[in-house]
Amino acid sequence: MARRRMLVGALAAALLVGGLGTSTRAAEVTLTLHHFLGPKAPAQTAFFEPWAKKVEAASNGRIKIEIFPSMSLGGKPPELYAQARDGVADIVWTVGGYTPGAFPRSEVFELPGVHRGSAKATTLAIQDVMDRIAADFTDTHPLLIHAHAGQVIFSVAKPIRSLADVAGLKIRVPSRTGAMLIEAWGAQPVSMPVPELPQALSKGALDATLIPFEVATPLKVPELVKFATVGAEGKRFGTAVFIFTMNKQRYEKLPADLKAVLDAHSGKAIAAEIGQVWDDVEKPGIDALVKAGGQMLTLDAAAQAAFDAKAETVVERWIAEVRGKGVDGAALVAAAREAIARHSR
Repeated sequence: MARRRMLVGALAAALLVGGLGTSTRAAEVTLTLHHFLGPKAPAQTAFFEPWAKKVEAASNGRIKIEIFPSMSLGGKPPELYAQARDGVADIVWTVGGYTPGAFPRSEVFELPGVHRGSAKATTLAIQDVMDRIAADFTDTHPLLIHAHAGQVIFSVAKPIRSLADVAGLKIRVPSRTGAMLIEAWGAQPVSMPVPELPQALSKGALDATLIPFEVATPLKVPELVKFATVGAEGKRFGTAVFIFTMNKQRYEKLPADLKAVLDAHSGKAIAAEIGQVWDDVEKPGIDALVKAGGQMLTLDAAAQAAFDAKAETVVERWIAEVRGKGVDGAALVAAAREAIARHSR
């Protein structure tokens, strides 16, 4: 309760300084949305802000959504899901991989060789198999489980054109499955939330990182690296699964018509739009790399085949590991691949 009071106090203070754009019109319900990226990140400007405005308009002003970026309600990124579960924040956006092993079923979409490189296709596929992964999220009310366009290898000094080039490097990973991939490459995985990335790159604690282009720009990664490597034919090195979710009790206590507003702006209703947003915001990141003097590299067919072979070893390892948790990983992989292929046509 003390932590709850502290965060409520932080919320009140933020409102007083006027940094959150409160409306003069009284709302019946005010929902807090907490996330770990900055206020200028594409996640906020291209997703949360437009989404909040649509929800507010659809409710005729009865719902107000206050967005708190940069962990401004307190805590660290790995604590966000628990904040939604416990009611510290009403809505959070976080990365499943920040709490390794907590969401074993949804990890299937992170796997290299499952995700093909389209945020839209994978986000739509996630909706198709939500019945298979819903057990990961029973203690909150999911609004959208989605993916970004996928991981790119950003390297500080060494161009990455083959598996041999990554051997021994210290590479930041976003998740447990990402660590499996780095280990399969013969490199050293380093796990950290993305807000810590610029300092780690600038101080030489990392040789490279796996992130998409969209998050590279607000973190100024193009100014800290010389190369960015992508796979042949648009392939990426896995992706991240994002959890946009709400406190279950807060949702259940809403009037039925306001629940309906949120439902109309959740899940399948917004998956295509938000998936496309994540594909579209890659280009500014690519442009930022080129502007900063960085070099784009694309794997040739032979190099891609070698990376693909390692990716399959990760898939098999993951299937074996989740079997121990009572999860049929092989069936999940087959369902995820089929759904992604269907939405990639």
